[in-house]
Amino acid sequence: MSHCVFCAIIAGEAEASIVYDDEHTIAFMDIRPFTPGHLLVVPKTHAADLSELDPADGGRLFQVGQQMAGAVRASTVAADGINFFLADGVAAGQEVFHVHLHVVPRTVGDGFGLRGRPTTALRPDLDYLAGSIRGRLGAHDA
Repeated sequence: MSHCVFCAIIAGEAEASIVYDDEHTIAFMDIRPFTPGHLLVVPKTHAADLSELDPADGGRLFQVGQQMAGAVRASTVAADGINFFLADGVAAGQEVFHVHLHVVPRTVGDGFGLRGRPTTALRPDLDYLAGSIRGRLGAHDA
C-alpha cells in the first residue's frame, strides 16, 4: 500500500483535529471543509473502497456518523441539517483512497449541494435494472 494520509492520522503520525476515537473508528475535522464543522468518519482498518470494507466497519462508520451529526447540530456550528457523503471510486469523486464518510453541516443558503438533475425513469427500465442488481447481490467481483 502506498502512503495513506488517513492511516498516518490513525497511527498518530499526522496532525488531525480529532472529534471521536474508539477501537474501530476515528472522526476528525476535514482540512478542506465544504461548510464550517465538516468532519470525516474513518474506519481504522484500511479499505481503499467499499468492496474492501468489512461490513461491520461499514455499520460502525454510519453509527458514528449518526452520533457526529447529532453532536454537530448541538454544537456551536448550529446546523439546520446534515448531509452524509461517501465517494466510492474516482468517478464518484473519491480523492483519498481510504473509505471515509463526510458529515457536512448545512444551513440555508450555504452553497453546498448536489448539482445533478433527476430524470423520470420508465417502470420497465427500473424493473430491468432492479433485476440486474438483485442478481448480483452477494457476488464479490473485484
